[in-house]
Amino acid sequence: MKKLTLLSVFLLVTGYASAQKYSSKTGKVTFEASVPLFDDIYAQDDNNLVILNADTGEMASVSAVKNFHFKTKLMEEHFNESYAESAKYPKATFKGKIVAFDKSKLTASPQKYTIQGTMNFHGVDKAVASAATISLKDGKVYLQGSFVVKPADYKVTIPKMVTKKIAENINVEYNYILIKS
Repeated sequence: MKKLTLLSVFLLVTGYASAQKYSSKTGKVTFEASVPLFDDIYAQDDNNLVILNADTGEMASVSAVKNFHFKTKLMEEHFNESYAESAKYPKATFKGKIVAFDKSKLTASPQKYTIQGTMNFHGVDKAVASAATISLKDGKVYLQGSFVVKPADYKVTIPKMVTKKIAENINVEYNYILIKS
């Protein structure tokens, strides 16, 4: 019985260790909430951490909310203090899966996929789906995509005096170059 248990644990650990994982610590995530005639509301995080299990298509990412940088410090300050409340909710995360993913079918030509999962922002979990393109070049996985979120879905309160200056639908884009880890 001990040998069977030991063998089972060994096979489980070996299977996990042999999974093809790709990752990046320098993923780029941007969001835009601009409306015509007002200041551009655009922020970027160049330190998004992402990991992809190429055997299963499962992926996860995390951003430190304070890593999103705006063109003006005042806008960044308002975002962190009033909207995202980054001291209380320091991370934005995504955990999901690439639908019908098969690493053996990746080529240098980008292919279209759908990524489904759960995004957590401002302490709220919400299902999201994203259109993405994925390719494999020089042993690196290139993954790009976008999706739309609404501040109200994440319980982000926009003061009435600025509601017309911030888009109701926020466009989120990501761009990753993942290396085998």
